[in-house]
Amino acid sequence: MRHAIDHKSPVPLHAQAEILLRQMISEDEYQNGKIFPNEIELAKQLAISRSTLRQAINKLVFEGLLVRRKRTGTKVAKSVVSSRSNNWLSFSQEMKLRGIAIKNFETNISWALPDEEIADFFEIKSERQVLKMEKLRGKPEGPFVYFVSYFHPRVGLTGDEDFTQPLYEMLEHEHSVIATLSKEEISAIAADEFIAGKLQIPVGSPVLFRKRFVFDHGERPIEYNLGFYKADSFVYTVESLR
Repeated sequence: MRHAIDHKSPVPLHAQAEILLRQMISEDEYQNGKIFPNEIELAKQLAISRSTLRQAINKLVFEGLLVRRKRTGTKVAKSVVSSRSNNWLSFSQEMKLRGIAIKNFETNISWALPDEEIADFFEIKSERQVLKMEKLRGKPEGPFVYFVSYFHPRVGLTGDEDFTQPLYEMLEHEHSVIATLSKEEISAIAADEFIAGKLQIPVGSPVLFRKRFVFDHGERPIEYNLGFYKADSFVYTVESLR
């Protein structure tokens, strides 16, 4: 195999695996739709564990560079435009910065079994419960966003924390977990009956759907967040430097 891991290098194995995967992504054969070797085969060829390899694959999946499907394998995603936003903040901090008064209409904390996508992102078994936080927020006159967050068990949340305070400040001060990286996916969807009821809009109304994947300084997953915004109440701005 022309791709190899240097086990004597000070560079972490998962970081080396990520570099190799990025090289494979750029190769013509994979650009043309060839399926990557399966995880067992590729991990064996690189002489690393499957969990180490999966860490690298997961990162590229959530960057939108790879697509992974059960029974069909992993392949290079079709060309997409991906933007990174610097200086990202919690929702509370974002609104405070814009001078917008925010009201919490609902806050629900529970324990839930993660679905396959969330379990895969956290690299945990699907039977392991995670803390789930739901928030309905908006201006005093009415809600305009519904959030659902899932937190990795490693964070140590108990459910008894004060979730009215800015989330990332609370994680840092009370659990010594520092959120340093956020990756996001933005799309437009039609509100189903549940989301329409939360946001007080007709079923089928346009909704801005945002997925946010939050990592700590070691690029370990912390939070899997879903946000549903009323389309006429939110503008998402990206500033890019070249």
